[in-house]
Amino acid sequence: MATADASLKYPRSILPTIIRRLLLRPWRVVVVDDQRAWRAIALYVGALFLASVIERRTRRRRVGIMLPTSGMFPMALLATWLIRRTAVPLNYLLKPAELEYVIRDAELDAVVTVRPMLERFGDLPAGVTPLFLEDLARRGIPRLRLTPRPRPSSTAVLIYTSGTSGRPKGVQLTEANIAANVTQCAAWGTVTGRDVFLGVLPQFHSFGLTVLTLLPLAAGGRAVYAAQFRPRQLLELIRKHRPTGFLGIPAMYNALLAHRHASADDFRSFRYLIAGGEPLPSRLREEFEARFGVTICQGYGLTETGPVLNWLRPQDHRPESVGKPLPGVEEVVVDAAGQLLPAGDVGEIRVRGPNVMKGYFKLPEANQQAFDEAGFFRTGDLGRFDAAGNLFITGRISDLIIVAGENVYPREVEEVINAFPGVADSSVVGMPDSSRGQVPAAFVEPEAGATLDEGAVRAWCRERLAPYKVPRVVRVIEELPRTATGKVARKELPLESLER
Repeated sequence: MATADASLKYPRSILPTIIRRLLLRPWRVVVVDDQRAWRAIALYVGALFLASVIERRTRRRRVGIMLPTSGMFPMALLATWLIRRTAVPLNYLLKPAELEYVIRDAELDAVVTVRPMLERFGDLPAGVTPLFLEDLARRGIPRLRLTPRPRPSSTAVLIYTSGTSGRPKGVQLTEANIAANVTQCAAWGTVTGRDVFLGVLPQFHSFGLTVLTLLPLAAGGRAVYAAQFRPRQLLELIRKHRPTGFLGIPAMYNALLAHRHASADDFRSFRYLIAGGEPLPSRLREEFEARFGVTICQGYGLTETGPVLNWLRPQDHRPESVGKPLPGVEEVVVDAAGQLLPAGDVGEIRVRGPNVMKGYFKLPEANQQAFDEAGFFRTGDLGRFDAAGNLFITGRISDLIIVAGENVYPREVEEVINAFPGVADSSVVGMPDSSRGQVPAAFVEPEAGATLDEGAVRAWCRERLAPYKVPRVVRVIEELPRTATGKVARKELPLESLER
Protein backbone atom coordinates (compact mmCIF):
# COMPACT_ATOMS: atom_id res chain seq x y z
CA MET A 1 0.00 0.00 0.00
CA ALA A 2 1.21 3.50 -0.84
CA THR A 3 -0.25 6.67 0.63
CA ALA A 4 1.08 10.11 -0.17
CA ASP A 5 0.98 13.05 2.24
CA ALA A 6 -2.68 13.66 3.08
CA SER A 7 -2.19 17.01 4.83
CA LEU A 8 -2.99 19.07 1.72
CA LYS A 9 -6.05 21.33 2.04
CA TYR A 10 -8.44 21.36 -0.90
CA PRO A 11 -10.83 24.12 -1.99
CA ARG A 12 -14.45 23.06 -2.34
CA SER A 13 -14.52 24.27 -5.94
CA ILE A 14 -11.85 25.43 -8.41
CA LEU A 15 -14.05 28.09 -10.03
CA PRO A 16 -13.53 30.83 -7.40
CA THR A 17 -9.76 30.32 -7.59
CA ILE A 18 -9.75 30.71 -11.37
CA ILE A 19 -12.03 33.77 -11.38
CA ARG A 20 -9.87 35.41 -8.71
CA ARG A 21 -6.74 34.79 -10.79
CA LEU A 22 -8.36 36.24 -13.91
CA LEU A 23 -9.53 39.42 -12.18
CA LEU A 24 -6.36 39.96 -10.17
CA ARG A 25 -4.31 40.60 -13.34
CA PRO A 26 -6.92 41.19 -16.04
CA TRP A 27 -4.53 42.25 -18.84
CA ARG A 28 -2.23 39.28 -18.49
CA VAL A 29 -2.17 36.83 -21.42
CA VAL A 30 -3.41 33.52 -20.02
CA VAL A 31 -3.97 31.50 -23.21
CA VAL A 32 -2.39 31.48 -26.66
CA ASP A 33 -3.94 29.30 -29.37
CA ASP A 34 -3.83 28.93 -33.15
CA GLN A 35 -6.05 31.98 -33.63
CA ARG A 36 -5.25 34.52 -30.93
CA ALA A 37 -3.83 35.45 -27.54
CA TRP A 38 -6.43 35.61 -24.76
CA ARG A 39 -6.02 38.11 -21.97
CA ALA A 40 -7.59 37.21 -18.65
CA ILE A 41 -10.31 39.83 -18.96
CA ALA A 42 -11.26 38.64 -22.46
CA LEU A 43 -11.65 35.07 -21.24
CA TYR A 44 -13.80 36.17 -18.31
CA VAL A 45 -15.98 38.63 -20.22
CA GLY A 46 -16.46 36.10 -23.02
CA ALA A 47 -17.61 33.57 -20.42
CA LEU A 48 -20.13 36.08 -19.05
CA PHE A 49 -21.61 36.74 -22.50
CA LEU A 50 -21.79 33.03 -23.28
CA ALA A 51 -23.38 32.24 -19.93
CA SER A 52 -26.32 34.51 -20.83
CA VAL A 53 -26.69 32.81 -24.23
CA ILE A 54 -26.79 29.36 -22.65
CA GLU A 55 -29.39 30.50 -20.12
CA ARG A 56 -31.62 31.80 -22.92
CA ARG A 57 -31.27 28.77 -25.18
CA THR A 58 -31.59 25.79 -22.82
CA ARG A 59 -32.89 24.91 -19.39
CA ARG A 60 -31.21 21.52 -19.33
CA ARG A 61 -28.84 20.78 -16.49
CA ARG A 62 -26.08 19.61 -18.84
CA VAL A 63 -24.48 21.57 -21.70
CA GLY A 64 -22.31 20.04 -24.42
CA ILE A 65 -18.97 21.54 -25.45
CA MET A 66 -17.57 20.57 -28.83
CA LEU A 67 -14.54 22.76 -29.52
CA PRO A 68 -10.96 22.37 -30.77
CA THR A 69 -8.08 22.63 -28.32
CA SER A 70 -8.03 26.40 -27.79
CA GLY A 71 -8.92 29.27 -25.47
CA MET A 72 -12.56 28.83 -26.51
CA PHE A 73 -12.82 25.68 -24.41
CA PRO A 74 -12.01 27.22 -21.00
CA MET A 75 -14.29 30.16 -21.89
CA ALA A 76 -17.17 27.73 -22.52
CA LEU A 77 -16.33 25.73 -19.41
CA LEU A 78 -16.35 28.82 -17.18
CA ALA A 79 -19.61 30.02 -18.76
CA THR A 80 -21.24 26.69 -17.95
CA TRP A 81 -20.06 26.75 -14.37
CA LEU A 82 -21.04 30.38 -13.81
CA ILE A 83 -24.68 29.39 -14.28
CA ARG A 84 -24.37 26.16 -12.28
CA ARG A 85 -24.62 23.80 -15.23
CA THR A 86 -22.67 20.59 -15.85
CA ALA A 87 -20.21 20.67 -18.75
CA VAL A 88 -20.16 17.68 -21.11
CA PRO A 89 -17.00 17.77 -23.28
CA LEU A 90 -17.75 15.91 -26.52
CA ASN A 91 -15.21 13.71 -28.25
CA TYR A 92 -15.64 14.89 -31.83
CA LEU A 93 -13.38 12.07 -33.07
CA LEU A 94 -15.95 9.43 -32.22
CA LYS A 95 -17.90 7.77 -34.98
CA PRO A 96 -21.26 9.52 -35.63
CA ALA A 97 -23.29 6.76 -33.99
CA GLU A 98 -21.07 6.81 -30.88
CA LEU A 99 -21.25 10.60 -30.59
CA GLU A 100 -25.02 10.53 -30.96
CA TYR A 101 -25.20 7.92 -28.19
CA VAL A 102 -23.21 10.20 -25.86
CA ILE A 103 -25.37 13.22 -26.66
CA ARG A 104 -28.59 11.27 -26.10
CA ASP A 105 -27.32 9.60 -22.93
CA ALA A 106 -26.29 12.97 -21.46
CA GLU A 107 -29.72 14.35 -22.42
CA LEU A 108 -28.28 17.35 -24.23
CA ASP A 109 -30.32 19.76 -26.28
CA ALA A 110 -27.60 22.41 -26.77
CA VAL A 111 -23.91 22.21 -27.68
CA VAL A 112 -21.40 25.06 -27.64
CA THR A 113 -19.36 24.80 -30.83
CA VAL A 114 -18.06 26.59 -33.94
CA ARG A 115 -19.13 26.05 -37.54
CA PRO A 116 -15.84 24.51 -38.75
CA MET A 117 -16.32 21.68 -36.24
CA LEU A 118 -19.66 20.67 -37.74
CA GLU A 119 -18.38 21.15 -41.28
CA ARG A 120 -15.57 18.70 -40.56
CA PHE A 121 -17.19 16.17 -38.23
CA GLY A 122 -20.85 16.32 -39.23
CA ASP A 123 -24.07 17.84 -37.93
CA LEU A 124 -25.47 17.36 -34.47
CA PRO A 125 -28.40 14.96 -33.97
CA ALA A 126 -31.91 16.22 -34.58
CA GLY A 127 -33.29 18.26 -31.71
CA VAL A 128 -29.85 19.45 -30.52
CA THR A 129 -29.16 23.16 -31.02
CA PRO A 130 -25.63 24.34 -31.83
CA LEU A 131 -24.63 27.48 -29.94
CA PHE A 132 -22.09 28.97 -32.34
CA LEU A 133 -19.40 31.08 -30.73
CA GLU A 134 -19.08 33.04 -34.00
CA ASP A 135 -22.55 34.44 -33.28
CA LEU A 136 -21.70 35.46 -29.73
CA ALA A 137 -22.43 39.16 -29.39
CA ARG A 138 -19.78 40.89 -27.31
CA ARG A 139 -21.02 44.47 -27.59
CA GLY A 140 -21.98 46.39 -24.49
CA ILE A 141 -21.59 45.22 -20.93
CA PRO A 142 -22.34 41.60 -20.08
CA ARG A 143 -24.50 40.69 -17.15
CA LEU A 144 -22.20 40.62 -14.16
CA ARG A 145 -22.50 37.56 -11.98
CA LEU A 146 -21.37 36.65 -8.52
CA THR A 147 -19.21 33.56 -8.49
CA PRO A 148 -21.55 30.74 -7.44
CA ARG A 149 -21.12 29.34 -3.96
CA PRO A 150 -19.33 25.98 -4.09
CA ARG A 151 -21.41 22.84 -4.13
CA PRO A 152 -18.72 20.18 -3.60
CA SER A 153 -20.93 17.19 -4.42
CA SER A 154 -22.45 18.75 -7.54
CA THR A 155 -21.30 17.26 -10.86
CA ALA A 156 -19.05 19.81 -12.57
CA VAL A 157 -18.05 17.73 -15.58
CA LEU A 158 -19.55 14.66 -17.22
CA ILE A 159 -16.78 13.02 -19.28
CA TYR A 160 -17.47 9.95 -21.34
CA THR A 161 -14.88 7.19 -21.47
CA SER A 162 -13.50 6.20 -24.84
CA GLY A 163 -15.59 3.05 -24.98
CA THR A 164 -12.71 0.67 -25.76
CA SER A 165 -14.86 -2.06 -24.20
CA GLY A 166 -18.61 -1.62 -24.64
CA ARG A 167 -20.42 1.69 -24.87
CA PRO A 168 -18.91 4.86 -23.42
CA LYS A 169 -19.75 5.50 -19.77
CA GLY A 170 -20.35 8.98 -18.36
CA VAL A 171 -17.92 9.74 -15.53
CA GLN A 172 -19.29 12.22 -13.00
CA LEU A 173 -16.54 14.44 -11.58
CA THR A 174 -17.77 16.77 -8.90
CA GLU A 175 -16.65 20.29 -8.06
CA ALA A 176 -14.69 18.79 -5.17
CA ASN A 177 -13.10 16.09 -7.38
CA ILE A 178 -11.85 18.67 -9.89
CA ALA A 179 -10.63 21.06 -7.20
CA ALA A 180 -8.78 18.27 -5.41
CA ASN A 181 -6.96 16.98 -8.48
CA VAL A 182 -5.90 20.45 -9.64
CA THR A 183 -4.65 21.22 -6.12
CA GLN A 184 -2.84 17.88 -5.87
CA CYS A 185 -1.05 18.44 -9.19
CA ALA A 186 -0.11 22.02 -8.33
CA ALA A 187 1.36 20.98 -4.97
CA TRP A 188 3.18 17.90 -6.27
CA GLY A 189 4.69 19.73 -9.25
CA THR A 190 5.19 23.08 -7.43
CA VAL A 191 3.29 24.74 -10.28
CA THR A 192 3.29 28.57 -10.11
CA GLY A 193 2.31 31.59 -12.17
CA ARG A 194 5.69 31.43 -13.89
CA ASP A 195 4.87 28.12 -15.57
CA VAL A 196 3.87 27.87 -19.21
CA PHE A 197 2.05 24.71 -20.30
CA LEU A 198 2.17 23.53 -23.89
CA GLY A 199 -1.07 21.76 -24.76
CA VAL A 200 -1.83 19.51 -27.72
CA LEU A 201 -4.06 16.88 -26.12
CA PRO A 202 -7.78 17.36 -26.81
CA GLN A 203 -9.61 19.14 -24.02
CA PHE A 204 -12.48 16.65 -24.13
CA HIS A 205 -9.95 14.24 -22.60
CA SER A 206 -9.58 14.35 -18.82
CA PHE A 207 -5.81 14.98 -18.94
CA GLY A 208 -6.30 17.80 -21.43
CA LEU A 209 -9.05 19.31 -19.29
CA THR A 210 -7.49 19.07 -15.82
CA VAL A 211 -3.74 19.33 -16.44
CA LEU A 212 -3.53 21.47 -19.58
CA THR A 213 -6.57 23.71 -19.06
CA LEU A 214 -7.59 24.11 -15.41
CA LEU A 215 -4.18 23.71 -13.74
CA PRO A 216 -2.46 26.67 -15.49
CA LEU A 217 -5.53 28.87 -15.01
CA ALA A 218 -5.76 28.06 -11.30
CA ALA A 219 -2.01 28.57 -10.80
CA GLY A 220 -2.00 31.91 -12.62
CA GLY A 221 0.25 30.61 -15.39
CA ARG A 222 -0.18 30.45 -19.15
CA ALA A 223 -1.30 27.76 -21.58
CA VAL A 224 -0.18 27.58 -25.21
CA TYR A 225 -2.41 25.39 -27.38
CA ALA A 226 -2.19 23.77 -30.79
CA ALA A 227 -5.39 22.21 -32.14
CA GLN A 228 -3.44 19.47 -33.95
CA PHE A 229 -0.14 17.78 -33.31
CA ARG A 230 2.39 18.76 -35.96
CA PRO A 231 6.04 18.33 -34.89
CA ARG A 232 7.27 21.34 -36.86
CA GLN A 233 4.59 23.64 -35.42
CA LEU A 234 5.21 22.30 -31.94
CA LEU A 235 8.92 23.11 -32.20
CA GLU A 236 8.06 26.64 -33.35
CA LEU A 237 5.80 27.10 -30.33
CA ILE A 238 8.52 25.77 -28.02
CA ARG A 239 11.08 28.21 -29.41
CA LYS A 240 8.69 31.14 -29.20
CA HIS A 241 7.09 30.57 -25.79
CA ARG A 242 9.75 28.54 -23.91
CA PRO A 243 7.20 26.36 -22.05
CA THR A 244 8.00 24.66 -18.78
CA GLY A 245 5.55 21.75 -19.04
CA PHE A 246 4.32 19.38 -21.73
CA LEU A 247 2.08 16.34 -21.50
CA GLY A 248 1.91 14.04 -24.50
CA ILE A 249 1.44 10.45 -25.56
CA PRO A 250 4.55 8.40 -26.47
CA ALA A 251 3.82 8.71 -30.21
CA MET A 252 4.27 12.49 -29.93
CA TYR A 253 7.67 12.13 -28.29
CA ASN A 254 8.64 9.63 -30.95
CA ALA A 255 7.74 12.14 -33.67
CA LEU A 256 9.78 14.87 -31.96
CA LEU A 257 12.72 12.48 -31.66
CA ALA A 258 12.51 11.75 -35.38
CA HIS A 259 12.41 15.44 -36.36
CA ARG A 260 15.80 16.29 -37.81
CA HIS A 261 15.65 19.98 -36.85
CA ALA A 262 14.95 19.41 -33.15
CA SER A 263 17.87 20.13 -30.83
CA ALA A 264 18.72 19.92 -27.15
CA ASP A 265 18.36 23.70 -26.87
CA ASP A 266 14.67 23.38 -27.75
CA PHE A 267 14.02 21.49 -24.52
CA ARG A 268 16.08 23.50 -22.03
CA SER A 269 13.10 25.47 -20.72
CA PHE A 270 11.11 22.41 -19.65
CA ARG A 271 10.72 21.47 -16.03
CA TYR A 272 8.45 18.57 -16.90
CA LEU A 273 8.05 16.35 -19.94
CA ILE A 274 5.32 13.86 -19.06
CA ALA A 275 4.12 10.84 -21.00
CA GLY A 276 0.68 9.41 -20.40
CA GLY A 277 -2.12 7.54 -22.10
CA GLU A 278 -0.10 4.38 -22.76
CA PRO A 279 3.22 2.87 -21.65
CA LEU A 280 6.39 4.78 -22.55
CA PRO A 281 8.81 2.41 -24.35
CA SER A 282 12.19 2.24 -22.63
CA ARG A 283 14.00 2.66 -25.95
CA LEU A 284 12.16 5.90 -26.68
CA ARG A 285 12.90 7.30 -23.22
CA GLU A 286 16.59 6.43 -23.46
CA GLU A 287 17.07 7.78 -26.98
CA PHE A 288 15.19 10.99 -26.16
CA GLU A 289 17.36 11.62 -23.13
CA ALA A 290 20.57 10.81 -25.02
CA ARG A 291 19.74 13.24 -27.83
CA PHE A 292 18.08 16.11 -25.97
CA GLY A 293 19.47 15.81 -22.44
CA VAL A 294 16.04 15.73 -20.77
CA THR A 295 14.10 12.92 -19.14
CA ILE A 296 10.55 11.99 -20.04
CA CYS A 297 8.69 11.00 -16.90
CA GLN A 298 5.52 8.96 -16.84
CA GLY A 299 2.20 9.86 -15.29
CA TYR A 300 -0.74 7.62 -14.50
CA GLY A 301 -4.43 8.18 -14.09
CA LEU A 302 -7.91 7.46 -15.36
CA THR A 303 -10.91 9.57 -16.28
CA GLU A 304 -12.59 8.21 -13.14
CA THR A 305 -9.81 9.60 -10.92
CA GLY A 306 -9.85 13.19 -12.01
CA PRO A 307 -7.56 11.95 -13.76
CA VAL A 308 -4.08 12.15 -12.18
CA LEU A 309 -3.03 9.55 -9.59
CA ASN A 310 0.75 9.42 -10.05
CA TRP A 311 3.25 11.82 -11.56
CA LEU A 312 6.91 10.88 -11.58
CA ARG A 313 9.03 14.00 -11.11
CA PRO A 314 12.56 14.17 -12.58
CA GLN A 315 14.14 14.35 -9.14
CA ASP A 316 12.35 11.11 -8.16
CA HIS A 317 13.14 9.31 -11.39
CA ARG A 318 12.78 5.54 -11.42
CA PRO A 319 12.97 4.02 -14.91
CA GLU A 320 9.69 2.35 -15.95
CA SER A 321 7.86 3.70 -12.87
CA VAL A 322 5.00 6.21 -12.64
CA GLY A 323 6.25 7.17 -9.17
CA LYS A 324 4.43 7.61 -5.92
CA PRO A 325 0.80 8.70 -5.53
CA LEU A 326 -0.15 12.38 -5.37
CA PRO A 327 -0.98 13.92 -1.98
CA GLY A 328 -4.17 12.47 -0.55
CA VAL A 329 -4.27 9.45 -2.89
CA GLU A 330 -4.28 5.97 -1.38
CA GLU A 331 -3.13 3.14 -3.64
CA VAL A 332 -3.13 -0.58 -2.99
CA VAL A 333 -2.25 -3.63 -5.05
CA VAL A 334 -4.47 -6.64 -4.35
CA ASP A 335 -4.93 -10.21 -5.53
CA ALA A 336 -8.09 -11.66 -7.08
CA ALA A 337 -9.61 -12.05 -3.61
CA GLY A 338 -8.95 -8.41 -2.71
CA GLN A 339 -6.11 -9.20 -0.30
CA LEU A 340 -3.17 -6.79 -0.07
CA LEU A 341 -0.03 -7.93 -1.86
CA PRO A 342 3.54 -7.19 -0.72
CA ALA A 343 5.99 -5.08 -2.71
CA GLY A 344 7.10 -6.84 -5.87
CA ASP A 345 3.92 -8.86 -6.40
CA VAL A 346 1.66 -7.98 -9.33
CA GLY A 347 -2.05 -7.43 -8.75
CA GLU A 348 -4.92 -5.07 -9.42
CA ILE A 349 -4.36 -1.41 -8.57
CA ARG A 350 -7.13 0.10 -6.45
CA VAL A 351 -7.31 3.73 -5.36
CA ARG A 352 -9.14 6.01 -2.98
CA GLY A 353 -9.01 9.79 -2.58
CA PRO A 354 -10.84 13.12 -2.93
CA ASN A 355 -10.23 13.14 -6.69
CA VAL A 356 -12.05 9.86 -7.38
CA MET A 357 -15.41 10.23 -9.19
CA LYS A 358 -18.72 10.02 -7.43
CA GLY A 359 -19.91 7.44 -9.96
CA TYR A 360 -21.02 6.65 -13.49
CA PHE A 361 -24.01 8.49 -14.92
CA LYS A 362 -27.25 6.47 -14.82
CA LEU A 363 -25.38 3.19 -14.27
CA PRO A 364 -26.09 2.00 -10.69
CA GLU A 365 -24.93 -1.58 -11.34
CA ALA A 366 -21.64 -0.37 -12.83
CA ASN A 367 -21.13 1.81 -9.76
CA GLN A 368 -21.56 -1.15 -7.44
CA GLN A 369 -18.93 -3.07 -9.37
CA ALA A 370 -16.55 -0.10 -9.62
CA PHE A 371 -15.87 0.20 -5.87
CA ASP A 372 -14.92 -2.43 -3.31
CA GLU A 373 -16.22 -2.72 0.25
CA ALA A 374 -13.58 -0.29 1.57
CA GLY A 375 -14.48 2.37 -1.00
CA PHE A 376 -11.45 1.79 -3.24
CA PHE A 377 -12.00 2.24 -6.97
CA ARG A 378 -11.13 -0.83 -9.01
CA THR A 379 -8.92 0.52 -11.80
CA GLY A 380 -8.73 -2.71 -13.79
CA ASP A 381 -5.00 -2.04 -14.18
CA LEU A 382 -2.26 -4.41 -13.07
CA GLY A 383 0.82 -3.17 -11.25
CA ARG A 384 3.30 -3.61 -8.46
CA PHE A 385 5.11 -1.47 -5.90
CA ASP A 386 8.81 -1.46 -5.25
CA ALA A 387 10.17 -1.30 -1.70
CA ALA A 388 10.13 2.52 -1.78
CA GLY A 389 6.45 2.71 -2.77
CA ASN A 390 6.93 3.55 -6.44
CA LEU A 391 4.24 2.12 -8.71
CA PHE A 392 4.99 0.14 -11.86
CA ILE A 393 2.16 -0.51 -14.33
CA THR A 394 2.24 -3.93 -15.98
CA GLY A 395 -0.97 -3.83 -18.04
CA ARG A 396 -4.74 -4.29 -17.95
CA ILE A 397 -6.44 -7.24 -16.30
CA SER A 398 -8.46 -7.70 -19.48
CA ASP A 399 -5.24 -7.90 -21.53
CA LEU A 400 -3.54 -10.51 -19.35
CA ILE A 401 -2.55 -13.63 -21.31
CA ILE A 402 -2.58 -16.93 -19.41
CA VAL A 403 -0.43 -19.59 -21.08
CA ALA A 404 -0.89 -23.02 -19.47
CA GLY A 405 -1.40 -21.35 -16.10
CA GLU A 406 1.50 -18.88 -16.48
CA ASN A 407 0.77 -15.13 -16.60
CA VAL A 408 2.13 -13.19 -19.57
CA TYR A 409 1.94 -9.41 -19.33
CA PRO A 410 1.71 -7.88 -22.83
CA ARG A 411 3.70 -4.83 -21.81
CA GLU A 412 6.76 -6.94 -20.95
CA VAL A 413 6.73 -8.58 -24.38
CA GLU A 414 6.04 -5.27 -26.13
CA GLU A 415 9.08 -3.71 -24.46
CA VAL A 416 11.28 -6.45 -25.96
CA ILE A 417 9.73 -6.14 -29.42
CA ASN A 418 9.95 -2.33 -29.39
CA ALA A 419 13.71 -2.60 -28.85
CA PHE A 420 14.09 -4.47 -32.17
CA PRO A 421 15.67 -2.21 -34.82
CA GLY A 422 13.04 -0.73 -37.13
CA VAL A 423 10.05 -1.27 -34.83
CA ALA A 424 7.99 1.84 -34.12
CA ASP A 425 5.46 0.18 -31.80
CA SER A 426 3.79 -3.13 -31.07
CA SER A 427 0.73 -4.63 -29.44
CA VAL A 428 0.66 -8.11 -27.93
CA VAL A 429 -2.60 -10.03 -27.52
CA GLY A 430 -3.66 -13.55 -26.60
CA MET A 431 -4.82 -15.99 -29.26
CA PRO A 432 -6.65 -19.25 -28.54
CA ASP A 433 -4.61 -22.44 -28.35
CA SER A 434 -6.08 -25.93 -27.97
CA SER A 435 -3.39 -27.21 -25.60
CA ARG A 436 -2.30 -24.12 -23.65
CA GLY A 437 -5.53 -22.14 -23.57
CA GLN A 438 -3.80 -19.03 -24.94
CA VAL A 439 -0.49 -18.08 -26.53
CA PRO A 440 0.92 -14.60 -27.22
CA ALA A 441 0.66 -13.02 -30.66
CA ALA A 442 2.11 -9.68 -31.74
CA PHE A 443 1.14 -6.93 -34.15
CA VAL A 444 4.13 -4.80 -35.09
CA GLU A 445 4.20 -1.34 -36.67
CA PRO A 446 7.47 -0.58 -38.52
CA GLU A 447 9.27 2.73 -38.47
CA ALA A 448 8.94 4.84 -41.62
CA GLY A 449 10.94 3.21 -44.42
CA ALA A 450 11.82 0.11 -42.38
CA THR A 451 11.24 -3.45 -43.56
CA LEU A 452 10.67 -6.03 -40.84
CA ASP A 453 11.08 -9.79 -41.03
CA GLU A 454 8.52 -11.49 -38.81
CA GLY A 455 10.78 -14.48 -38.18
CA ALA A 456 13.63 -12.21 -37.11
CA VAL A 457 11.35 -10.51 -34.57
CA ARG A 458 10.42 -13.90 -33.09
CA ALA A 459 14.09 -14.92 -32.95
CA TRP A 460 14.87 -11.66 -31.12
CA CYS A 461 12.16 -12.49 -28.57
CA ARG A 462 13.42 -16.07 -28.09
CA GLU A 463 16.81 -14.70 -27.04
CA ARG A 464 15.28 -12.41 -24.43
CA LEU A 465 12.11 -14.02 -23.12
CA ALA A 466 11.03 -17.26 -21.50
CA PRO A 467 9.71 -19.67 -24.15
CA TYR A 468 6.05 -19.34 -23.09
CA LYS A 469 6.26 -15.53 -23.50
CA VAL A 470 7.53 -15.62 -27.09
CA PRO A 471 4.80 -14.64 -29.60
CA ARG A 472 3.55 -17.66 -31.54
CA VAL A 473 2.67 -15.33 -34.42
CA VAL A 474 4.07 -11.93 -35.45
CA ARG A 475 2.13 -9.80 -37.93
CA VAL A 476 3.63 -6.64 -39.40
CA ILE A 477 0.94 -4.06 -40.14
CA GLU A 478 1.35 -0.59 -41.60
CA GLU A 479 -0.11 1.21 -38.60
CA LEU A 480 -1.59 0.14 -35.28
CA PRO A 481 -5.20 1.33 -34.82
CA ARG A 482 -5.52 3.99 -32.15
CA THR A 483 -8.21 5.73 -30.14
CA ALA A 484 -8.75 9.48 -30.26
CA THR A 485 -6.30 9.89 -27.37
CA GLY A 486 -3.52 7.84 -28.95
CA LYS A 487 -3.95 4.50 -27.17
CA VAL A 488 -3.72 1.34 -29.22
CA ALA A 489 -7.30 0.23 -29.92
CA ARG A 490 -6.86 -3.50 -29.28
CA LYS A 491 -10.43 -4.34 -30.26
CA GLU A 492 -9.71 -2.97 -33.76
CA LEU A 493 -6.61 -5.08 -34.36
CA PRO A 494 -7.02 -7.50 -37.33
CA LEU A 495 -7.24 -10.62 -35.16
CA GLU A 496 -8.51 -12.67 -38.09
CA SER A 497 -5.06 -12.33 -39.71
CA LEU A 498 -3.55 -14.40 -36.88
CA GLU A 499 -5.23 -17.53 -38.19
CA ARG A 500 -3.41 -17.41 -41.54
